Amino acid sequence: MKRAAVFLDRDGTINEEVGYLREPGALILIDGSSEAVRRINEAGFSAVLVTNQSGIARGYFTEAMLEVIHARLCAALAEVGACLDGIYVCPHHLEGSVAAYTRKCDCRKPQTALVKQAARDLNIELSDSYMVGDHFKDIELARNSGMRSVLVLTGHGQEEWDRADAVMRSWPDYVAANLSGAVDWILANRNRSARQ
Repeated sequence: MKRAAVFLDRDGTINEEVGYLREPGALILIDGSSEAVRRINEAGFSAVLVTNQSGIARGYFTEAMLEVIHARLCAALAEVGACLDGIYVCPHHLEGSVAAYTRKCDCRKPQTALVKQAARDLNIELSDSYMVGDHFKDIELARNSGMRSVLVLTGHGQEEWDRADAVMRSWPDYVAANLSGAVDWILANRNRSARQ
Protein backbone atom coordinates (compact mmCIF):
# COMPACT_ATOMS: atom_id res chain seq x y z
CA MET A 1 0.00 0.00 0.00
CA LYS A 2 1.33 3.44 -0.94
CA ARG A 3 2.24 5.97 1.72
CA ALA A 4 1.84 9.72 1.89
CA ALA A 5 4.98 11.80 2.25
CA VAL A 6 6.08 15.21 3.38
CA PHE A 7 8.77 16.41 1.00
CA LEU A 8 11.11 18.94 2.60
CA ASP A 9 13.41 21.55 1.18
CA ARG A 10 16.67 21.77 3.15
CA ASP A 11 18.26 25.22 3.39
CA GLY A 12 15.95 27.75 5.00
CA THR A 13 13.40 25.07 5.85
CA ILE A 14 15.18 22.55 8.10
CA ASN A 15 18.48 24.35 8.63
CA GLU A 16 19.49 27.99 8.63
CA GLU A 17 20.12 29.60 5.25
CA VAL A 18 23.85 30.41 4.99
CA GLY A 19 24.27 30.86 1.25
CA TYR A 20 26.06 27.80 -0.01
CA LEU A 21 26.43 25.33 2.86
CA ARG A 22 29.97 24.09 2.19
CA GLU A 23 30.97 22.30 5.39
CA PRO A 24 29.28 20.29 8.12
CA GLY A 25 30.24 22.75 10.87
CA ALA A 26 28.09 25.44 9.26
CA LEU A 27 24.92 23.34 9.57
CA ILE A 28 22.59 24.91 12.14
CA LEU A 29 19.08 23.55 12.49
CA ILE A 30 16.22 26.03 12.69
CA ASP A 31 14.60 25.95 16.13
CA GLY A 32 11.95 23.25 16.27
CA SER A 33 12.72 21.73 12.89
CA SER A 34 14.09 18.43 14.18
CA GLU A 35 11.03 17.97 16.38
CA ALA A 36 8.83 18.79 13.38
CA VAL A 37 10.52 16.03 11.36
CA ARG A 38 9.95 13.64 14.26
CA ARG A 39 6.23 14.53 14.22
CA ILE A 40 6.15 13.74 10.49
CA ASN A 41 7.69 10.33 11.27
CA GLU A 42 5.28 9.66 14.14
CA ALA A 43 2.29 10.54 11.97
CA GLY A 44 3.23 7.79 9.49
CA PHE A 45 4.37 10.01 6.64
CA SER A 46 7.59 9.40 4.76
CA ALA A 47 9.91 12.36 5.39
CA VAL A 48 11.85 13.04 2.21
CA LEU A 49 14.47 15.70 1.61
CA VAL A 50 14.55 17.18 -1.91
CA THR A 51 17.19 19.83 -2.46
CA ASN A 52 18.87 21.76 -5.27
CA GLN A 53 22.61 21.89 -4.61
CA SER A 54 24.09 23.82 -7.50
CA GLY A 55 27.20 24.45 -5.39
CA ILE A 56 28.41 21.12 -6.74
CA ALA A 57 28.11 22.32 -10.35
CA ARG A 58 29.71 25.63 -9.36
CA GLY A 59 32.69 23.86 -7.78
CA TYR A 60 32.02 25.15 -4.25
CA PHE A 61 31.90 21.65 -2.75
CA THR A 62 31.87 18.04 -3.89
CA GLU A 63 29.27 15.29 -3.72
CA ALA A 64 31.46 13.61 -1.10
CA MET A 65 31.34 16.73 1.09
CA LEU A 66 27.59 16.94 0.60
CA GLU A 67 27.28 13.38 1.88
CA VAL A 68 29.21 14.39 5.01
CA ILE A 69 26.89 17.38 5.51
CA HIS A 70 23.85 15.14 5.14
CA ALA A 71 25.32 12.63 7.58
CA ARG A 72 25.63 15.46 10.11
CA LEU A 73 22.04 16.52 9.40
CA CYS A 74 20.78 12.98 9.94
CA ALA A 75 22.77 12.69 13.17
CA ALA A 76 21.30 15.96 14.46
CA LEU A 77 17.78 14.77 13.64
CA ALA A 78 18.45 11.43 15.32
CA GLU A 79 19.22 13.22 18.58
CA VAL A 80 15.47 13.83 18.99
CA GLY A 81 14.37 10.55 17.42
CA ALA A 82 13.71 11.99 13.94
CA CYS A 83 14.85 10.60 10.59
CA LEU A 84 14.65 11.18 6.86
CA ASP A 85 13.36 8.30 4.76
CA GLY A 86 15.20 9.55 1.70
CA ILE A 87 17.50 12.31 0.47
CA TYR A 88 17.31 13.40 -3.17
CA VAL A 89 19.69 15.98 -4.61
CA CYS A 90 20.00 17.89 -7.86
CA PRO A 91 23.69 18.87 -8.32
CA HIS A 92 23.24 20.53 -11.72
CA HIS A 93 23.20 24.11 -12.99
CA LEU A 94 23.54 25.63 -16.45
CA GLU A 95 26.03 28.19 -15.14
CA GLY A 96 28.29 25.67 -13.44
CA SER A 97 32.05 25.38 -13.76
CA VAL A 98 32.30 21.60 -13.27
CA ALA A 99 31.60 20.07 -16.67
CA ALA A 100 29.98 16.88 -15.40
CA TYR A 101 27.23 18.88 -13.66
CA THR A 102 26.86 21.86 -16.00
CA ARG A 103 23.70 21.09 -17.90
CA LYS A 104 19.97 21.46 -18.06
CA CYS A 105 18.25 18.63 -16.22
CA ASP A 106 14.83 17.40 -15.19
CA CYS A 107 15.69 17.10 -11.49
CA ARG A 108 16.32 20.74 -10.55
CA LYS A 109 13.27 21.99 -8.69
CA PRO A 110 10.62 22.88 -9.82
CA GLN A 111 11.17 20.00 -12.27
CA THR A 112 9.73 16.77 -10.94
CA ALA A 113 12.36 14.05 -11.40
CA LEU A 114 13.45 14.01 -7.75
CA VAL A 115 9.96 13.50 -6.32
CA LYS A 116 9.06 10.99 -9.02
CA GLN A 117 12.18 8.98 -8.18
CA ALA A 118 11.35 9.16 -4.48
CA ALA A 119 7.80 8.03 -5.20
CA ARG A 120 9.14 4.97 -7.02
CA ASP A 121 11.78 4.17 -4.43
CA LEU A 122 9.61 4.68 -1.36
CA ASN A 123 6.18 3.68 -2.70
CA ILE A 124 4.71 7.17 -2.25
CA GLU A 125 1.32 8.40 -3.43
CA LEU A 126 2.05 11.95 -4.55
CA SER A 127 -1.60 13.03 -4.58
CA ASP A 128 -1.72 12.40 -0.81
CA SER A 129 1.59 14.16 -0.17
CA TYR A 130 2.88 17.62 0.71
CA MET A 131 5.85 19.82 -0.20
CA VAL A 132 7.29 22.28 2.33
CA GLY A 133 9.86 24.89 1.37
CA ASP A 134 10.92 28.53 1.52
CA HIS A 135 10.98 29.21 -2.24
CA PHE A 136 8.34 29.58 -4.91
CA LYS A 137 10.08 26.78 -6.81
CA ASP A 138 9.04 24.44 -4.00
CA ILE A 139 5.43 25.54 -4.41
CA GLU A 140 5.67 25.14 -8.17
CA LEU A 141 7.18 21.67 -7.71
CA ALA A 142 4.17 20.71 -5.60
CA ARG A 143 1.81 21.91 -8.33
CA ASN A 144 3.78 20.10 -11.03
CA SER A 145 3.66 16.88 -8.98
CA GLY A 146 0.03 16.98 -7.84
CA MET A 147 0.90 17.65 -4.18
CA ARG A 148 -0.30 20.23 -1.68
CA SER A 149 2.21 22.86 -0.60
CA VAL A 150 3.30 24.95 2.36
CA LEU A 151 5.54 28.01 2.10
CA VAL A 152 7.54 28.61 5.27
CA LEU A 153 8.65 32.14 6.14
CA THR A 154 12.07 31.04 7.39
CA GLY A 155 15.10 31.24 5.09
CA HIS A 156 14.07 33.12 1.95
CA GLY A 157 10.38 32.53 2.63
CA GLN A 158 9.46 35.99 3.95
CA GLU A 159 11.26 37.67 1.05
CA GLU A 160 9.50 35.37 -1.40
CA TRP A 161 6.11 36.00 0.19
CA ASP A 162 6.64 39.79 0.16
CA ARG A 163 7.01 39.71 -3.63
CA ALA A 164 4.39 37.04 -4.25
CA ASP A 165 1.96 39.15 -6.24
CA ALA A 166 4.65 40.03 -8.76
CA VAL A 167 6.10 36.60 -9.38
CA MET A 168 3.99 33.83 -7.89
CA ARG A 169 2.77 31.40 -10.52
CA SER A 170 1.40 28.91 -8.02
CA TRP A 171 -0.03 29.90 -4.67
CA PRO A 172 0.73 27.71 -1.66
CA ASP A 173 -2.07 25.88 0.07
CA TYR A 174 -0.79 27.33 3.33
CA VAL A 175 1.81 29.79 4.62
CA ALA A 176 3.50 28.91 7.93
CA ALA A 177 5.97 30.75 10.13
CA ASN A 178 8.28 27.74 10.15
CA LEU A 179 8.46 23.98 9.66
CA SER A 180 6.72 23.33 12.97
CA GLY A 181 3.75 25.44 11.85
CA ALA A 182 3.75 23.67 8.50
CA VAL A 183 3.51 20.29 10.21
CA ASP A 184 0.68 21.57 12.44
CA TRP A 185 -1.29 22.44 9.31
CA ILE A 186 -0.44 19.21 7.47
CA LEU A 187 -1.60 17.05 10.37
CA ALA A 188 -4.78 19.07 10.83
CA ASN A 189 -5.46 19.01 7.09
CA ARG A 190 -4.97 15.24 6.95
CA ASN A 191 -7.33 14.76 9.87
CA ARG A 192 -9.99 16.93 8.19
CA SER A 193 -9.62 14.94 4.96
CA ALA A 194 -9.98 11.65 6.85
CA ARG A 195 -13.24 12.81 8.42
CA GLN A 196 -14.80 13.81 5.11
